[in-house]
Amino acid sequence: MSEFSFASLTPDTILDALDSVEVYAESGLLALNSYENRVYQFLAEDKRRYVVKFYRPERWSDAQILEEHRFTQELMDAEVPVVAPLTINGKTLFKHQGYRFTLFPSVGGRQFEMDNLDQLEQLGRLIGRMHQTAKASAFEQRPTLGCDEYLHQAKVHLQQSNLVSTAMSLPFYTVLQQVIDKTVQLYDCSQSIRLHGDCHAGNILWSADDTLTFVDLDDSRQGPAIQDLWMMLSGDRQNQLLQLDTLVLAYEEFADFDHSQLRLIEPLRAMRMVHYMGWIAKRWSDPAFERNFSWFAEDKYWEQQTLALKEQLAALDEPPLKLLP
Repeated sequence: MSEFSFASLTPDTILDALDSVEVYAESGLLALNSYENRVYQFLAEDKRRYVVKFYRPERWSDAQILEEHRFTQELMDAEVPVVAPLTINGKTLFKHQGYRFTLFPSVGGRQFEMDNLDQLEQLGRLIGRMHQTAKASAFEQRPTLGCDEYLHQAKVHLQQSNLVSTAMSLPFYTVLQQVIDKTVQLYDCSQSIRLHGDCHAGNILWSADDTLTFVDLDDSRQGPAIQDLWMMLSGDRQNQLLQLDTLVLAYEEFADFDHSQLRLIEPLRAMRMVHYMGWIAKRWSDPAFERNFSWFAEDKYWEQQTLALKEQLAALDEPPLKLLP
């Protein structure tokens, strides 16, 4: 089965997969916002709401998925609020007609507010607790966040896609290579721990009882601790300094933080930018991508990305953020 193929994942296939683990949907299947996997919410006969995730074929090995599940359970055992896979008959990963899937309880809540310093302070404590548990051991199967996958391979996927027009190719790839070269020079992952990996506002829920909960550890991997913090920064430099100070001070209530990692914020931002473009290019043969990212093939988008990369190149040359005195 191609890693891009969800063509045979029909509603009947999904319901049959649920039946195979004796979970019976009573409602229809509500598709949730996920492009990498296929994720659906439903009400079961036991009157509980569940979420089922079908993993993109060939992206992760069984061992890598199960390692993520064990990490999530480890966080649960340490009382770090996170949505963990359900265990059914001693298993968390199931297979049906070539697809692998996992079930989760459906957890409600409103989205985290990045500009709310009180919420940022609580998040800093929560990430500190998560990292304190994460440091206890290392992933053996999951990859480490690095330049090869996030920069070099991403560039190859872009080139192979032929989505950058001839008119935009020279200016775009020129500045892209400059950003890659500078990022490789600055990036250091000598101190890596297990991470959430994709810790942004969309993967944090603020529940009705005023607690934060992590969701979706699908991108969990080894990497520098700052990776789970920097995506919470927004606005101008002064705002980012205030946000960073709030996060780190709260984080240090539960875990030590290496302040030298602040110099990795802009390299990590550059890596995320390049990887995102490469990710869409790699998945372009999936009809969902061409349908939802149609702008990706337009010159206007590549003009914007060329400008964004130039701005990021300048940011890589700026002094790194430092905590307020």
